[in-house]
This record gives sequence, C-alpha cells and structure tokens, in this order.
Amino acid sequence: MMRTRLLWNVARCLWTRRALGPARRHRSGGSPQLEELFARGGPLRTYLERQAGSGPHVRARGSELVAAARLLSDKEQELRETERLLQDENEDLRKLAENEITSCQKEIAQLKHQIILLLVPSEETDENDLILEVTAGVGGQEAMLFTAEMFDMYQQYAAFKRWHFEILEYFPSEIGGLRHASASIGGSETYKHMKFEGGVHRVQRVPKTEKQGRIHTSTMTVAILPQPTEINLVINPKDLRIDTKRASGAGGQHVNTTDSAVRIVHLPTGVVSECQQERSQLKNRETAMKKLRAKLYSMHLEEETSKRYSARKIQIGTKGRSEKIRTYNFPQNRVTDHRINKSLYDLETFMQGEYLLDELVQSLKDYANYESLVEIISRKL
Repeated sequence: MMRTRLLWNVARCLWTRRALGPARRHRSGGSPQLEELFARGGPLRTYLERQAGSGPHVRARGSELVAAARLLSDKEQELRETERLLQDENEDLRKLAENEITSCQKEIAQLKHQIILLLVPSEETDENDLILEVTAGVGGQEAMLFTAEMFDMYQQYAAFKRWHFEILEYFPSEIGGLRHASASIGGSETYKHMKFEGGVHRVQRVPKTEKQGRIHTSTMTVAILPQPTEINLVINPKDLRIDTKRASGAGGQHVNTTDSAVRIVHLPTGVVSECQQERSQLKNRETAMKKLRAKLYSMHLEEETSKRYSARKIQIGTKGRSEKIRTYNFPQNRVTDHRINKSLYDLETFMQGEYLLDELVQSLKDYANYESLVEIISRKL
C-alpha cells in the first residue's frame, strides 16, 4: 500500500513540475556547521521542535517560523520514505524516486535558508551603502602592486553584483601600483556582502622586480565603512575644524598655486578626514565629509557591537581590520580565508572578482549566520 502511494506521489510531483516548466535555480543548503545545527537531536532542531510544540500564544508570535519548521519536518519525512524506493526492483520506479529525491533536497535547502533568515536578525547596516578603503602595507612596491590588483578586483565584483562604484581617491605608485584608494559602493545589500572583507590581506609570490626568483610576502589592508543616513548620524557643525592647504604630490602648477586640499577634524573624537583628489576645493570637501561621516558611524557601531561579538571568529570593525584574514599564494594557485579555514584553488579567476569571490563571501555569511544561531539558541534553550 505504501509503495503504491509513494509511486503516485512521485509521479504526480514530476508531472506537476513538467507542467510548470523548468525549476528555478535553488540556493545551496549552507555550510557544514549550519547543517550540524539542523541535524536531528542538534540544538537548533531541539529549539524548533519546542517552538512547534509550544502554546498558542507563542506560536502566534512566531507563526512563520513554526510553519517553516513543520514543513521542513514533513519534507524530511517525505525524503526518507522516497529513499526507500531506491531499493525497489522496478527500474522505472527507482528513476522516478531519484528525481523526486533531488526535488526534496532542494526544497529542504530552501526551507533551512528561510528558517535562518527568520531566526538571525538583520544588522542595522546591512542595507547601507559603504566606503571601501585600500592601503598598501608591508612590502614596498610589491605591496602597492597587489593593492592595485585588489582595488580592481573589488571594482569588478561591484560590476558583477550590479552595484554602483565611484572612485573617491586614487594615489598610484611609480610603477603602476597603488598607495591608497577609496571608493563609494552602493546597491542592494552592499554592506551585508562586503562587511567581512575588512582586514589584512597577505600575498605570497615572486614579484616582477625580483631578479633571483625568490618568493616575497607582502600585505595590504582593506577597510569597509558603512555609509550612514541622515537619521543614523547627526554631526554638529560646531564640532568640526576645516582646514585647506595646497595639494601635495604630482599635479604640475595646480599643486603649487591652489589651496584645494581639505582636512576636516572632528574635535570631540579627534577623527581626521582628508581629500586632495580633485582640483575643486568644494568637491574635496564633500568627499572628506563623506569619509568622516562613515568613520564616525563605524566607530559608533563598533562601540555597540564589541561586547556582543567579542567571542566571534569573524570580526567586523577595528579589531577585524588589524587581523590577517586571507592569504593569496600564487605559487600554489591558492587563496585561503583563515577565519573559516577555506581554500579555493584558482587565483586568476578569483582575482577577476566574480563567482569565486562571491562563493567565498557567501561562505563567510554562512559562518556568521552559524555563530549568530549558536548565540541565539544558547540564550533560548
């Protein structure tokens, strides 16, 4: 009887999918750590079961979560029953079961993702635009060359994600490298995707300037600063000291004759923001002010979140910026993120700033969700 019912369910589901057309591409189920939390008998599963079995007043507050948890349980039961058909003597039935199993696994992955979104609170800044800053570190000209490559990679990633990318500052080195640069990036969930890129990035390779073929290690630093809205941050003009001066560096007569460089000091905190990129003092002032607002907002967020996130492996803000987060090893064709111990083996493709970088960004988001879920469950169980 059960065999007949399952055969009918499998055939009906397959017919329905054919009638509706090709299935949409599904999202992956997440990291191994997240799968452990969802395992039967695991802490997240225990919490979901308690929610589903709680009183009506609790279910009313978390009805969407309870519904998703129950649907997940039903789908997993359906998957287990369908898997038994793989041992059936009928070859056609086995093929139908294989297709239905694939469909169930996709739906289960989507339900788990939905549950994570319902449980993990979104950060205040997740929808914000951001300011990207890159600065060459240890390693001289090689560090500057790598900094230029990293800035290009993030610009290409912004194009890949269909974000707006506006260069605010760009200070090149003598041989085509980059001493420092900043850019404004805007679009859908830019900060949510990019916030884990802040930190020290290390490169290991034979520099173009190396005559002996020796491998050098150089570093560069990435800072990701969320851009505040007018509501998020209010600055009293009386708290600012604005100085103008002549721009330094290359620039011909303009450098020597025009007081276009702008330096803004926020007196209560001592935070300084400068800009001399443009010939226009007004434009430099606007850029310096934009950077100052982002720096002050970032400081404000760090004070609020430092206690909550002190135990996490994935840090955001000042603590994260001083930490070596990733190594780019060119001889081994490997990029390794040390926070989640994940390596990818196609550096050339990774540096193009497309799907491989996006894969690593997703892995970091998954791990951050895992740490958030552990904290939430530990408080509620």
